[in-house]
Amino acid sequence: MIANPEPSTLPGMTTVIIFTMLKLSGLSIRLGGRLVVDDVNLTVEPGQTVGLIGGSGSGKTLTALGVLGLLPGAAHAEGHIGLGGIELCGAPERRLRQVRGCRIGFVGQDALAALNPLATIGRHLCIPLRRHRGLNRREAARAAGDLLERVGLAADTVRAYPAQLSGGQRQRAAIALAVAGRPGLLIADEPTSALDPPNQAGILDLLRALPPAADGRPTALLLISHDLAVVARLCDRIAVMHDGCLVEQGDTAELIAAPSHPYTRALVASARALAA
Repeated sequence: MIANPEPSTLPGMTTVIIFTMLKLSGLSIRLGGRLVVDDVNLTVEPGQTVGLIGGSGSGKTLTALGVLGLLPGAAHAEGHIGLGGIELCGAPERRLRQVRGCRIGFVGQDALAALNPLATIGRHLCIPLRRHRGLNRREAARAAGDLLERVGLAADTVRAYPAQLSGGQRQRAAIALAVAGRPGLLIADEPTSALDPPNQAGILDLLRALPPAADGRPTALLLISHDLAVVARLCDRIAVMHDGCLVEQGDTAELIAAPSHPYTRALVASARALAA
């Protein structure tokens, strides 16, 4: 099922079709019959950085898992999840596997849990490089080393196992893995929460300078966090979740300067108090 594209015209030119990178419309998620995400409407444009912020249990991680088609077995999504014009809500697993890694990359907060302890970092990277970019074995090995250098790791990290790396190094390797297929959208769920401040800053710098997508456009980022200061540093727009609902969203500077929802006002006040 193809979502409705958005036409765009320039003077003197024929109409071209531009797809929004990610569009959630009326997305609701039920977990064991309980409504845990309620009627979320959110758009991420190509190359845009959007922060999805909220407290623990607010529904932000379930929203991301819904986009990826990785909800726990007892959960069920309703509504629409459009990715570049493709409907993902209710899509078969075969289609979702084609999308993950190639169209959407994902970085979680626990890189060690996401990496196979029995596989080298090079082996991790070569799988998407060969599957999604069509590289042969030699090309993939060379590209893996280049990717690692791009995220601030030595090229010979390809020979390391996850347990041999520090937490910050593993997270850098996880980012390299997430962008190996050159996706148009990267979803990062609390990617700095388990790291010390110096490593947090380094990971945020990496997310700020993501490599372009396969079509040459800047990679869009959906950054999920409970930390308003982190989101404000990185994001063009902020969306605020509370008790499963998206209660407010807007341009970063405008939302922080004049929050309208009581929960958002409390977040802003808390961030200002911590910064004082």
